[in-house]
Amino acid sequence: MTQLRAVLFDYSGTLFRLEEDDSWFAGITVDEQAVEGHVQAELMRRVTAPTGNSVPMDDEQHHNWANRDLEPHLHREAYLHVLRESGLTDQHARSLYPKLVDPASWTPYPDTAAALNGLRAAGVATAVVSNIAFDLRPAFAAVGTAADEYVLSFEVGAIKPDAEIFRIALTRLGVEAAETLMIGDSEEADGGARALGCAFALVDPLPTAQRPDGLLHALREHGFDL
Repeated sequence: MTQLRAVLFDYSGTLFRLEEDDSWFAGITVDEQAVEGHVQAELMRRVTAPTGNSVPMDDEQHHNWANRDLEPHLHREAYLHVLRESGLTDQHARSLYPKLVDPASWTPYPDTAAALNGLRAAGVATAVVSNIAFDLRPAFAAVGTAADEYVLSFEVGAIKPDAEIFRIALTRLGVEAAETLMIGDSEEADGGARALGCAFALVDPLPTAQRPDGLLHALREHGFDL
């Protein structure tokens, strides 16, 4: 068995999770009703699902949605449409959207820093490979950690599961696919790394409080003793 020398990580639902704060919804209504817990949860599900779409879309809106992680302006239009179709007024959608793309809004999983810092200490190369339309690096800096490389779809012009985005990560790290593990929460998107020959570990995008050591467990299962 080839020894693993590098680990690629997805961002949303893997290293960090967008977990709403009640204050975000102050004064916001859905279909003219106050936003309650289950409605908040459904809104967050719709804007964080890694694949598929959850509201009706015409051709232009579908184009925006399909390409949302390649261009920030398409991301904004796509998510404003989802929020409006979910019952928010245009004004409320525009006030909520900035929270979704603010790195400070994202909560790290309890073992995110331990996993990244532990791999670095062990001499293992790391990269974040994310379908995303904003710079997530500040989220890592805020919790005292970092990856060696950040391969972000809007910066490199490729989205998972396209093999190109994984190929870019491997090239930047200077490793072969057979030496690399990809960890993510989507079989469809993140599992695309297997097409190049990477190993793959699936984690559950549970609320952060409910998944204290999912990353460390996945790493241990692939031979990393951190």
